[in-house]
Amino acid sequence: MNQVKKMLSGINKKKWFDWLKAFSIAFVIVLTFRGFVLEPFTIPSPSMEKTLLAGDFVLVNKLSYGPRLVRTPLSTPFVEKKWFSELFTFSYYRFFGEPAVDRNDVLVFNYPVEEEFPVDHRTHFIKRCVGLPGDSIGIIDGEVFINGKPLDKPDGIQYNYTIQTDASKANGKIPIDSTFLKANNITEGGLISEKGDYSFSLTQKSLANIKTLPAVSEVTMNVEKNELWDETVFPYKNAYPWNVDNFGALYIPKKGDTLILDSVSVFLYERLISVYEGNKFENIDNKFVINGDTTNKYVTKMNYYFMMGDNRHNSMDSRYWGFLPEDHIVGKAWVIFYSYDKADEGVRWERCFEKVK
Repeated sequence: MNQVKKMLSGINKKKWFDWLKAFSIAFVIVLTFRGFVLEPFTIPSPSMEKTLLAGDFVLVNKLSYGPRLVRTPLSTPFVEKKWFSELFTFSYYRFFGEPAVDRNDVLVFNYPVEEEFPVDHRTHFIKRCVGLPGDSIGIIDGEVFINGKPLDKPDGIQYNYTIQTDASKANGKIPIDSTFLKANNITEGGLISEKGDYSFSLTQKSLANIKTLPAVSEVTMNVEKNELWDETVFPYKNAYPWNVDNFGALYIPKKGDTLILDSVSVFLYERLISVYEGNKFENIDNKFVINGDTTNKYVTKMNYYFMMGDNRHNSMDSRYWGFLPEDHIVGKAWVIFYSYDKADEGVRWERCFEKVK
């Protein structure tokens, strides 16, 4: 009897060991695949509408730009911001070399401003890359210019507009009703005055359609005027009186550039030198000390990028926080594999398996 119990106990232990072994192997495979090949990402906000909608689940292709080596190996997988240790860390390394980002690629990256966390534990953001290393970017009345030429606009790009209506021409109906809004996929904005003024975020297509309504008398794009300084816009100094609609021109550094520092340009590059590239930087009465050496020059170690949301007036992007460092890039948004509309409490089947453009 005792021999039978021992035999059964041995079988059970072997069975549990086999299960544990299989689970461990599967976990390592999933962890490796997620870390180096594809990773799911949820769109949390409307900053990329109408290209990407809140509730879209996107696959991020890490092979497009080369997967990064894990920076904090002592951390809990799949969890941002917490449960990590910096007892030892790895330096930035990207397999297959520098990322080959193309203009207008949609990127997932770690939010650069959260320096209290390691790079790979910072919040994931998703935006469109409009400026590449070595580019000069400028924005005039909402129009983006790269190296002096207008940037092609993606189909889903939208801006905020004020719409004035004349209720007497609406035949007793609401000038802009919910049926029209739903048919044109207009989801942000509404009535802003008793006179019948509205404010909506519109694509070029929905803008053209709204202009056809009989009750619409005037449509104006909401643009912050040139020289109207917004102190929340990068680099937060009145020496650069920029806002979200009139910005730059700003040069985007590339690896190996020599940046010239003076009393004004230092505002653009101080964070790049000290936070992103890890140098000890001091500004003592406009005398710049980098790692103990007084100098007015700095040679960059990484490439940088300029990111913008397709929802141009409702996006926290590079206009607010500046350059995106190369080592913060996670991967390229590749395909929408699932989409759920919280408002209608239903699946957007037409968006499933749609490629991100």
